[in-house]
Amino acid sequence: MRRPRRLLPALLAAAAGAAVACGGGGQREGFRVALVTPGSIADAAWNAGAYAGLGQVRDSLGAVVSHVEARTPAEQEEALRTYAAEGYAVVFGHGFEFQGAAERVAADHPNTVFIITSGERVRGNVAPLVFRLHEASRLAGLAAGALTRTGVIGFVGGIELPPIREAYEAWAAGAAVTRPGVESRFTYLNNFDDAAAGREAAHALIRQGADVLHHNADAAALGVFQAVRETPGTWIFGANADQAALAPERVVASAVIDLPRAILAVAREVKEGRFTPRVESFGLASGVIRFEVNPRARAALPDSVWALVVRVRDSIAAAAP
Repeated sequence: MRRPRRLLPALLAAAAGAAVACGGGGQREGFRVALVTPGSIADAAWNAGAYAGLGQVRDSLGAVVSHVEARTPAEQEEALRTYAAEGYAVVFGHGFEFQGAAERVAADHPNTVFIITSGERVRGNVAPLVFRLHEASRLAGLAAGALTRTGVIGFVGGIELPPIREAYEAWAAGAAVTRPGVESRFTYLNNFDDAAAGREAAHALIRQGADVLHHNADAAALGVFQAVRETPGTWIFGANADQAALAPERVVASAVIDLPRAILAVAREVKEGRFTPRVESFGLASGVIRFEVNPRARAALPDSVWALVVRVRDSIAAAAP
């Protein structure tokens, strides 16, 4: 459920209070790190991974941490501004959509480092972490093209942001290698929260013949997994996290971002005074992006297909800049 904008200041105040308590002694000193997500941390994917990373920052660096959800552009900018005004050393805006807001806020708060996951450029003290998830989505496409019996595959996206569109295009291109002439269909929900809409979109794709699905839709994707569980003969590939547990017999593999690893690394640099704003890009060669095969579904494809996936994975990693 979307929170009314008028509640955000109170939510941020509560989050700041919790952060102070976590720091011990009721003091606001120390290394403080905040995370603003565009959706629920219960999505078992994009936002959950970032929240796990925030936990690692707390546990490994002894940081005082705080988190808030902010779904609309106005809420997102307000959250960034409030954390910066509170003196947080690092504020993570979790998603491409935070780039512009962070640049506006950073102009007034030069002492806070703003990290935009899936961001696009460096502006002053704003820097992006770029995740080349499309490299793993291409591998998912290779497997999907070999797996489909109907010759139709489907993709459900949340909002058509550039990183999500790039992942879809890589998925479709990979499938065309192992299944020339494959028909790749897609739909965007225009939100990341509505699991019911995700379920209906997936069922619509299945009615159009798609028997293998992929997604990048955060919490809305929980409905996509439900649709696959409800439809015999269909398969799905996870995104952003290892999502095999959501449909253990039907998830073939997942295109994974190790968000905790990336978030902890940059927070450590800031704490140690080693951070310089730059574009930090992660692909398969880094280990932050991975293609995780579900052992329980591996037998759905022959060893020759998995061998091709490994060869292409190694080729992509070797060609990385």
